[in-house]
Amino acid sequence: MSDLSAFPITTKWPAQHPERLQLYSLPTPNGVKVSIMLEETGLPYEPHLVRFDTNDQLSPEFLSLNPNNKIPAILDPNGPDGRPLALFESGAILVYLASKTGQLMPADTAGRFEALQWVMFQMGGIGPMFGQLGFFHKFAGREYEDKRPRDRYVAESKRLLKVVDDRLKGRDWILGDAYSIADIAIFPWINNLFGFYEAGELVGMADFPDVARVLAAFKARPAVQRGLGIPKRPA
Repeated sequence: MSDLSAFPITTKWPAQHPERLQLYSLPTPNGVKVSIMLEETGLPYEPHLVRFDTNDQLSPEFLSLNPNNKIPAILDPNGPDGRPLALFESGAILVYLASKTGQLMPADTAGRFEALQWVMFQMGGIGPMFGQLGFFHKFAGREYEDKRPRDRYVAESKRLLKVVDDRLKGRDWILGDAYSIADIAIFPWINNLFGFYEAGELVGMADFPDVARVLAAFKARPAVQRGLGIPKRPA
């Protein structure tokens, strides 16, 4: 049996199956990237809910794994060279899991870097911009009388959606025919923007038909449907 006792995070979230990859997360756009990836690959894992309402992400145990106090994070008991590997940042985790399983990443060097550029596009653009738009549209920012901050993020979100829409014209997925980590990185955020953030009308969702087409295909995947609810939120 795998011994994870050297990792303080396991004292707060004990592993019932220490031989499996441990996922510490919440079903947010960044969190479900990893649960979807795990569901798609079939890699055995054990999910643990990191509750923001009780500041789990600020606990010493969680910070011992991710000093940036963000989800998701993983602890793989069967990491490189058979040693446990702790890893944070959703993009890095996607790349790691693709490498570990040999799935959802092009095998050739050019294709690999093409996928990586779109993952980084999501990490550097879509995630931060859509997240700020969500704050100003749905959360505390909606109370601000000055709408210039919100409108700045609306404009940038529209620009990013157009980049994705243009990319998808004549393609099934971001990389073409093959579904990949690029799609798993990007579409949870688009789903959140149109759904949870309720910003579809604000950004002109109807102006991006190819985004809507591929988002529907993404959400129809059984692994995506499962992953969107993992870890399960408290009742």
